[in-house]
Amino acid sequence: MACHEELFARTPKNPILTRDSVPYACNAAFNPGAALHGADTVLLMRVEDRRGVSHLTVARSRNGVDNWRVEDLPLMSPAVQEYPQEAWGVEDPRVVYLDDVQRYGITYTAYSQEGPQVSLALTNDFEVVERFGPILPPEDKDAALFPCMFGGRWAILHRPTGRSQYPGANIWISFSEDLRAWKDAVMVMEARQGPWWDAGKIGLSTPPLRTKEGWLIAYHGVKETCSGAIYRVGLALLALDDPTKVIRRSKEWVLAPSESYERIGDVGNVVFPCGWVEQAGRLRMYYGCADTRIGLAEGAVSEILEWLKAKDGEGRDPA
Repeated sequence: MACHEELFARTPKNPILTRDSVPYACNAAFNPGAALHGADTVLLMRVEDRRGVSHLTVARSRNGVDNWRVEDLPLMSPAVQEYPQEAWGVEDPRVVYLDDVQRYGITYTAYSQEGPQVSLALTNDFEVVERFGPILPPEDKDAALFPCMFGGRWAILHRPTGRSQYPGANIWISFSEDLRAWKDAVMVMEARQGPWWDAGKIGLSTPPLRTKEGWLIAYHGVKETCSGAIYRVGLALLALDDPTKVIRRSKEWVLAPSESYERIGDVGNVVFPCGWVEQAGRLRMYYGCADTRIGLAEGAVSEILEWLKAKDGEGRDPA
């Protein structure tokens, strides 16, 4: 079994994408959603322009590591006329292939003076998108769909804050019959307290990945220190037939800002995955580095599941 430092190994080519990879002027490229499409790995990157407003741009690669082909124009820019909730940008996409509709679901954060809000779009090819607009009220973000339905309903993980019915900053799940109206919210994971790396605020990072042991997710924990916040990444496993149930949760982080490209940037000390893809038992996790550039870390699914089972056990109890 791998030790936890080896669960996700950074590629020597990091950072794999920067603002210099984008064929037009911008400030930063980071926090990409990820999917396999045809022969390509597709990244849907958050690109921040020189005003500070974000949009989403596609990058493609045959091997998912290098030789990225970045589109000349954004796939999704703020559609302010139709969706004023996007006035300050569209951010942090998560991409999931939805088996029952045979299209990719893109959940992303629409940002405006109302606060962050979860929005949805569908696509077949990452060339044309059908926008659904906001699907959850503000403030809410860090959302991803499950690829399948549960008892005739879709499920979405998300992180609501700022409303009395959703205290704190924790991970919740909600359900829908039509991808538009969501209800029956249940808290799935709660931030720990005290000195823990994931105390105070947590949020979903990557979409749920189906494994033989359960739905694997990566989540970020935010620890406030006297020098500012540190964003680290942990893992959890949800029951295959009941995604409201946490089977295991890592007590230690598995990825933390340690490299210069992760510690220095527009927002320092941040590793922030929004997407991963699995091929031949290997998991490629794509993450934002210091809100400035994109990194890649890889691991074996079997070793990740073994580590979760053997080292951390059931992680609800932080004691």
